[in-house]
Amino acid sequence: MKKIQMVDLKGQYEVIKDTVNNSVIEVIESTAFINGPKVHEFQKNLEHYLGVKHVIPCANGTDALQIAMMGLGLKPGDEVITADFTFAATVEVIALLGLTPVLVDVNPETFNIDVQAIKKAITTKTKAIVPVHLFGQCANMDAIMAIANEHNLYVIEDNAQAIGATYTSSDGTKHKAGTIGHVASTSFFPSKNLGCYGDGGAIFTNDDDLAHRLRGIVNHGMYRRYYHDVVGVNSRLDSIQAAILNTKLQYLDQYNKARQNAAIKYNEAFKNEANIITPVANKACQGICSSCDCHVFHQYTLKVKNINRDDLVQFLNDNNIPCGVYYPVPLHKQKAYEDKRYNEDDFKVTNQLIKEVISLPMHTELDDEQINYITSKIITFING
Repeated sequence: MKKIQMVDLKGQYEVIKDTVNNSVIEVIESTAFINGPKVHEFQKNLEHYLGVKHVIPCANGTDALQIAMMGLGLKPGDEVITADFTFAATVEVIALLGLTPVLVDVNPETFNIDVQAIKKAITTKTKAIVPVHLFGQCANMDAIMAIANEHNLYVIEDNAQAIGATYTSSDGTKHKAGTIGHVASTSFFPSKNLGCYGDGGAIFTNDDDLAHRLRGIVNHGMYRRYYHDVVGVNSRLDSIQAAILNTKLQYLDQYNKARQNAAIKYNEAFKNEANIITPVANKACQGICSSCDCHVFHQYTLKVKNINRDDLVQFLNDNNIPCGVYYPVPLHKQKAYEDKRYNEDDFKVTNQLIKEVISLPMHTELDDEQINYITSKIITFING
C-alpha cells in the first residue's frame, strides 16, 4: 500500500507534470512574471468555468477577502457577521480593517453558518454577512440572500474551500459557489481543490462597478501607472502560479469527482457505525451521490460520538494514518478575538463540534486499499 497522505500533491503533480513544467518554462522564457498573459488567460478561463462576469486574481485568499471588503467601502465600526467555526482568516481581515466581527453559531449537520443565528445578530450597525462554504459545500444561500435583501446588507462569500461546488436554489436554479452573493473570495493554497504551487487567490463578482474598484485596489490603487485613484494594496497573482492554475482548472471537475467518490466509499464503510456521523450534504441534494456536485469535499469531516476524539487521533497517528482537527478552538475563544459581548449559550453547536470533529485523508489520489485500511482501523478503534 502506498503511504497515506492527508493531501497527496506529489501524486497529483505526477499526472500533469509535463504540462505544468512546460507552462512554467513558457512563463520564465517570456519574463512576463507579473500580470502577464497567463494571468489574463487564467482569469478568462475561470470566469467561463464559474459563469461569473468578473474574476480578479490576487496574491492569496486572505487578501481576496480583505480586498472584497475594501471594495464594498465598509467603514471602521461597521459590523460583519460570520461563522464562529472556521479558519481565522475570515475574521482576521474584518479586524484588520477596523470593522467589528460578530461571530455566530453554525448548523450542526452542515457546519455552515446558522441562518437563525444571523437573524438574531443583526443590529443597526450590521453591514455585511460572510457565509463560509465550509469543507466543500455552500451555506444556505437562499435564506442568507433573503436576509440580506430584507436588511440591505452585503453578502461576501468565503469560497476558499468549495470551488467547483454547485448550489441548487429552492426554485431549481443552479449556481457555482462564489457567484451568488455580491462578491466572493477564494484561495488557491496548494491543498485546495484548485491549488497552485505557492500562494494565490481571487475575487469574483457580477457587479461591473465593484469589479472596477477591486482591480484598482489589488494594484496599489492604480488604473494608470503612477496615478493612484483609490487606496490600494500590492496583491497580484504571479504568472507562474497562473500558468499552473490554468492547467489544473482543466482537471477541477475530475478532481472534485474523485473526492466525491472517495467520500461515497468512506460513507459506505461507516454506514452501520452508530458512533460515527458522516458528512451531510445540503437538503437540496438529499445525500451524496455520484451525479451531484453540491459537496466537493475539501475536507471529509466526521463527528464521533461516545468516544474520545483525541484518543482516536493518537490511534490513527500510531497507525500511520494522518488526520486533522478542523477546528480545535472556536474563534470566539481565540485570544485575538475574545469579546465580552459573547455568551457561551449562543455557541452550543460550535462548542460541541470542537470536541467531536475529525477530518480524514481526502485528495484526488486516494485508492480503495488506502480507504479500506483507514476505515477498518477506525471501526476497530471504535468497537475495540
